[in-house]
Amino acid sequence: MINVAVTGASGRMGRLIISNVLRSEETRLSAAFDLMNVGSDAGEVAQLGALDVPISSIDDMESVLRSSKTDVLVDFTIADATVANAPRVASSGVNLVIGTTGLNSEQKALIKDSILKNNVAGIISPNYSVGVNVFFGILKEAAKYLEDADIEVIEAHHNQKKDAPSGTALRAADIISEVLGGKEYVHGRQGLAPRGKEIGIHAVRGGDIVGDHTVLFAGDGERIEIKHQAHSRQAFAGGAVKATMWIAKAKPGVYTMNDILGL
Repeated sequence: MINVAVTGASGRMGRLIISNVLRSEETRLSAAFDLMNVGSDAGEVAQLGALDVPISSIDDMESVLRSSKTDVLVDFTIADATVANAPRVASSGVNLVIGTTGLNSEQKALIKDSILKNNVAGIISPNYSVGVNVFFGILKEAAKYLEDADIEVIEAHHNQKKDAPSGTALRAADIISEVLGGKEYVHGRQGLAPRGKEIGIHAVRGGDIVGDHTVLFAGDGERIEIKHQAHSRQAFAGGAVKATMWIAKAKPGVYTMNDILGL
């Protein structure tokens, strides 16, 4: 049985991940952390019934992780919190599954450094949906044959999402750019300048949209649109628990969903 801790346990994703941890026969909830509801039962906060696992303060993270014999911590919070907590988790000998979006390259480097220095295993991914990671693989193949096309990445999310553009949209652009040898990114468009050979990235925020991502390859007389739509956050939570079970048995190192799915 894999002992799993969840940080951000009071949030929408945190509660859903807890539900998925309980649903699996291979995982159990060993600890939960948040700034809110400290002392409350994590199961009751998630409306799953009492689990006898209290939500602990972030300040007590190291001691709780050790006493609960946690194997893996799942972190879907905010960038600053993830960067601050990663060294504390890794130094406790606990593997990490990080789904926080909005991490910049410097923050990702700090997290990777914590994982490698402490000889643990960690996965960093902007999106744990299996479908999105297949979408990434399709984009990589398409870009090889469509280098002359105008390329636009359009994403849409609910009106409470804090970062824009999404980590998934940026990863999609990065994959295409890597295939094509480097491209400038333009975020949104205005003014009178003609379109260059860049990748356009556009963010839409509204209502309760879970997550839509479309990549447009437009050429002369034709276009290809590659799209992924998430209808429920279950796509992300289920993938995160799949990643948790994989990383619990992995050798020390930094991994992505490609390693799990063999893409």
